[in-house]
Amino acid sequence: MDCETVMQELEALGKERTKKIYISNGAHEPLFGVATGAMKPIAKKIKINQRLAEELYATGNYDAMYFAGIIADPKAMTESDFDRWMDGAYFYMLSDYVVAVTLSESDIAQDVADKWITSGDELRMSAGWSCYCWLLGNHPDHEFSERKISDMLVLVKNTIHDAPERTKASMNNFLYTVGISYLPLHEKAVQTAEEVGTVEIKRDKKKSSFLNAYQSIQKEIEKDRIGFKRKYVRC
Repeated sequence: MDCETVMQELEALGKERTKKIYISNGAHEPLFGVATGAMKPIAKKIKINQRLAEELYATGNYDAMYFAGIIADPKAMTESDFDRWMDGAYFYMLSDYVVAVTLSESDIAQDVADKWITSGDELRMSAGWSCYCWLLGNHPDHEFSERKISDMLVLVKNTIHDAPERTKASMNNFLYTVGISYLPLHEKAVQTAEEVGTVEIKRDKKKSSFLNAYQSIQKEIEKDRIGFKRKYVRC
């Protein structure tokens, strides 16, 4: 299946209502408004195809870029490839749910995410923290340095309230993820989340949203979900 055929199939699956939802979250034209679940039948036919993924991502069409993440071969991508994808990720649904997810399945995930976290760029920072959320929520605990994750919790505590808005959301999610999915630092994550308290996310032309990782972790404790790991990261 070539790029033009995939674009035609995606366009046929577009829904105006879904398109409006994506736009309200920061997407812009071109896009079709395809629900992610509706992409699965096309993905099953194609499976993994990095060349096609690159062509689709380069279109700048949100739905095509999202689909590119589903069929990409993360282990075939270099650091410069991921940086190029981040250059095209113009809002958080691309940075955190396409690029960060794809990066999390590569062998260079932590190295690249570490650089993004210290980049000073809002969406790169957000993608870096998000990548760790995908990693911690899927990989065995022993694959991570406890000291490194502990230092990252300290960094969140000291900087989250002054971080860029989207970065704040991903840092808050990191606190929550460590508290739920990384058992060696569960207690420290709970304590850090309590010290951080409520995080305000300001949004253009919308009311602020308020996040509280401590309260979210407590709800998961009540459901006996501590230690939870996802079977899959990509859909």
